[in-house]
Amino acid sequence: MTITIADLPTVRSRTPEAIGEAARRRVRRPLLGESGRLMIVAADHPARGALAAGGRPLAMANRGELLRRLVLALSRPGVDGVLATADILEDLLLLGALEGKVALGSMNRGGLAGSAFEADDRFTGHRAEDLERMRFDGGKLLLRIDRDDPGSLSTLHATARAVDAMAERRLPLFVEPFLSRRDDRGRLVNDVSPEAVTTSVAIASGLGGTSAYTWLKVPVTADPDEMGPVLETSTLPAVLLGGDLGPDPGEVFHRWRHALRLPTVQGLVAGRSLLYPADDDVARAVDTAVGLL
Repeated sequence: MTITIADLPTVRSRTPEAIGEAARRRVRRPLLGESGRLMIVAADHPARGALAAGGRPLAMANRGELLRRLVLALSRPGVDGVLATADILEDLLLLGALEGKVALGSMNRGGLAGSAFEADDRFTGHRAEDLERMRFDGGKLLLRIDRDDPGSLSTLHATARAVDAMAERRLPLFVEPFLSRRDDRGRLVNDVSPEAVTTSVAIASGLGGTSAYTWLKVPVTADPDEMGPVLETSTLPAVLLGGDLGPDPGEVFHRWRHALRLPTVQGLVAGRSLLYPADDDVARAVDTAVGLL
């Protein structure tokens, strides 16, 4: 039976067991395919209350539209999979969009965007046992370290235990580390200077009782030539964090292309910049990103 986006509320209310059945039937694949590279589309922003995209403050609040864009992105050649929270991954499961794709679950979403407790980023999403039960292919967590906020210690400790739990199940875990601070308006902002990214990589690489299944998800610094020394901080495999394309997408794509040549970099994870590009051409934005690999 083919399920459409319009069918999802009915299926969820009348046959919730269909989600588990779809998870058990799903055709899986290795994390790295024949190309040895990884292109993942990220869509875990809504669970943090971060709904803005493409200049629209509530763009990602329309679930049907988000799913349409995700299904289109996943259908493009060279796209390996998706990173999302349980609700979105389960919608995609029901739609059949995860067949032969990598499905990564987002684990800590408790540090709501703009909240006073944002640095205390609790694990309110997937647990390691959930990812194993649903036959997903790995997990991702966000590690923001604000030296002036004691809540960061809770996140650091929980991250280390998540590293252990995922390694016990031989599931890859993508750790996205930042040194962060509060700005003059009280907002938590990430420092993407080479020194800060280097330090965050060093901290993230040493978490847990083993790093065998740990991957890094790192931002690209403003000067792509600085990324080489940054990533020499660790031998762990890394993917690039594809941030906002801004007013000059060509310049951003140039930085991504340069950093993708580094030996520890295995691929790219990008979300809103590809799903909600300025010209609204999702296929074109995704194809351009795939071409960088």
